[in-house]
Amino acid sequence: MVKVIAEGGSNWRPYRFPPRCREALTPVAGDAASVQRAMADGFQQGNERGYQEGLQQGREAGFQDGYEAGRQEGARLGREEGRIQGQQVFEAASAPLERIVEQVGAFLAEYENRRRTELLELVQKVAKQVIRCELTLSPAQLLTLADEALAGMPGDLGEVRVLLNPEECARIREIAPERAARWRLVPDERLALGECRVITAQAEADIGCQQRLDACMETLAEHLELAGNDQ
Repeated sequence: MVKVIAEGGSNWRPYRFPPRCREALTPVAGDAASVQRAMADGFQQGNERGYQEGLQQGREAGFQDGYEAGRQEGARLGREEGRIQGQQVFEAASAPLERIVEQVGAFLAEYENRRRTELLELVQKVAKQVIRCELTLSPAQLLTLADEALAGMPGDLGEVRVLLNPEECARIREIAPERAARWRLVPDERLALGECRVITAQAEADIGCQQRLDACMETLAEHLELAGNDQ
């Protein structure tokens, strides 16, 4: 720094201190190019080093991400393949058991149907025996059924005819002649024991035991089938 000092009206001229090294103020002709090259080389080296470091870091990060993604995808594919193979093994192992289950189910269904059929046949046989015994002891019960049928028949009854098996017709006249006298009993060989038809001027009704028994057996079969389906 230069400072002017004035004292007693006398002027002092400024003094400049020479540099300690004149070479520092006067650069050599080739130094600028060397400095420029050194700066370029340093920039290039720094750029290359940064690139290599970034590349290495990117490779490591990419390898880590790829490894994790591959591990997860491999685990997923492995689980899926294991599930498919396990299912195939299970299906192959359970196929004989499924056939056995189907065979047992078919056997039980057939057994149940056969059991219902046998039960219905047994009930029907017993019912027929009971009906036959009742009609043997009291054949006039058919006339009671005729009264019930006539009460529900439409129109003018007119002359009423009651068709019966010849054997039962004769027994009714023998056992209950007073009731037989109220009706026009007509023997019909086409009718089996227990069968009876009531014919009026406008209608005809089947009041025989067989059709009543068939209706009861049909209802019983429906109940048995429903009960079997609920199990």
